[in-house]
Amino acid sequence: MDVSELGALLPWPAADANKYSRGKALLVAGSAAYPGAACLAALATERIGAGYTEVYCAPEAVGALQAFRPTLVVRSWEAWDGEPVATARMDEHRPLAVLVGSGMEADDDEQRRLVLSVLAEAEAPVLVDGGALGALASEEGRAVAHERAERGLPTVLTPHGGEAVRLAHGIDVASEEGDALARALADGYRATVVLKGPRTFIAAPRGSSHEVIALAPGSAALAKAGTGDVLAGMIGGLLAQGIEPMGAAALGVALHGKAGRIAAKRLTAIAVTALDVAESIPEAIASFA
Repeated sequence: MDVSELGALLPWPAADANKYSRGKALLVAGSAAYPGAACLAALATERIGAGYTEVYCAPEAVGALQAFRPTLVVRSWEAWDGEPVATARMDEHRPLAVLVGSGMEADDDEQRRLVLSVLAEAEAPVLVDGGALGALASEEGRAVAHERAERGLPTVLTPHGGEAVRLAHGIDVASEEGDALARALADGYRATVVLKGPRTFIAAPRGSSHEVIALAPGSAALAKAGTGDVLAGMIGGLLAQGIEPMGAAALGVALHGKAGRIAAKRLTAIAVTALDVAESIPEAIASFA
């Protein structure tokens, strides 16, 4: 996909838009140890255009999220009862997407149960990132992913190389090379897969178009902790605005790479942080317009 094709996907708001018609991004993210990951992902959903961002995080992280952005609606995940997604439906007038996993801990049993609950209950697109990918990499996790596919509910996975290897356990993977691995994971989980790296591969599951899009937008500026959380928030925010998974993934990856290059030009590749990348999203969008 070239810049003009990606630019055509930009979700410009209608003149009569409101915060709900522009899409709600619902995040389940941010453990006590890693509240910053939820902060970065939430900021990215706002910068990419979602009209309303709500975050469920560890009780110890609530204050950090509230202090970071007064525009966020923040709740403890102790209050999670599934109601926010159980009663939601994919609706072109009030679109919704869920992002789960940024800053969550893969080996925490309570967080693992929460991840699987979100996937089972959400009647909306769900992006699975970070620690939530560890919960998915199991027989139970694959079953939940397959059940979502049977119900016609989109799921997007955003692993880096190490997470992809973990996801590959238990499924038939002929090669650990980028495009073949992305395709195998997409089939194994019946989900759209964004396999991150210097060259990022985006694969759709068999039965859709089963295409693989390869993008090389990366730079050394993105080799910093937290930039993956920014990407997850960008793709999740695009899903929340009703963009289909392959388009949201491709546009999110391309804009993320562009934001990294813009930040590096201003600050040098040495000095760029994930927050700088998130704050460069508006300029990246303008360059694609």
